[in-house]
Amino acid sequence: MKEGRPTSCRVMKAVCVSEFGGPEVLRLLSDVPVPTPGRRQVLIRVRACGVNPVETYIRSGTYARRPPLPYTPGSDVSGEVQEVGEEVTSFKAGERVFTTATLSGGYAELCVAEEASVFRLPAGLSPEQGAALGVPYCTAHRALVTRAHAKAGETVLIHGASGGVGVAAVQLGRALGLRVLGTAGTRGGLDLVLQQGAHQVFNHREEDYTHKILEATGGAGVDVVLEMLANLNLGADLQMLRQGGRVAVVGSRGSVEINPRDTMAKESSILGVALASATPEEREECMAALSTGMEEGWLRPSVGRCYPLKMAAQAHQDLMEGPGACGKTVLTM
Repeated sequence: MKEGRPTSCRVMKAVCVSEFGGPEVLRLLSDVPVPTPGRRQVLIRVRACGVNPVETYIRSGTYARRPPLPYTPGSDVSGEVQEVGEEVTSFKAGERVFTTATLSGGYAELCVAEEASVFRLPAGLSPEQGAALGVPYCTAHRALVTRAHAKAGETVLIHGASGGVGVAAVQLGRALGLRVLGTAGTRGGLDLVLQQGAHQVFNHREEDYTHKILEATGGAGVDVVLEMLANLNLGADLQMLRQGGRVAVVGSRGSVEINPRDTMAKESSILGVALASATPEEREECMAALSTGMEEGWLRPSVGRCYPLKMAAQAHQDLMEGPGACGKTVLTM
């Protein structure tokens, strides 16, 4: 270990999950041992941590992957380097950083991450914005670029465009030269989507919103759909596609019945998006694109509600049961 005093015998506050269940299983403990970074790992003093929908699925025990109990949730952290492992050469104590993954969990005062998952946080971004980078922007890039192969001049429909992944997809879509249409369910969300650069936005709570989307395309349909809730929308998505269109499924909370003829008629595709399946080469390509976005200024995360660490359970409940997203949900330390 370099640049910092030993972590042994020190404790910290962290949210721990000892059983799967509702938000109430997120318990804040004050005597959790501070993790020690390995040879190629970085110990980070956490200032903010993003709250992602997948973390609520894992916590509930309904997700395909179940971490060993007990565990601390959280992958998208921003803060300062506290200590580094013996073989770490890219960072030193005190540098502002953000992560795309953690080893010990980000709902904590300190966390450990692999050196390859840690990146410098530009001076122009706040800790809260840094905590909104990892999963949302990497998911948006994987959905639009890696899976859907979206091309300049195409039209993309982004469902839930006011949430973390949605905002990221709007910004990335504009940078790629796409015509960006978005949906949201609240007045604040609709305004936010337009502020982020969408060409048009539609209220998905209106019964005829899909008809309005088709009208906006002159009846031609859209080339790509980014779908955050496939169990509700997939059937309608297929009918809104143009010839050769693609639906990239980012999220779903259950099963859905579709008519396969809707894919046959337009030779359309349904593409699953799983960030965990990204290869090292794909992750490098993604971070290169996001770094460019930060340098050029078009990549600016929109932060929604911020909760103190002790309110992690409330953050989970509001994220899944609230009236609609309006920026990224973040925990602050």
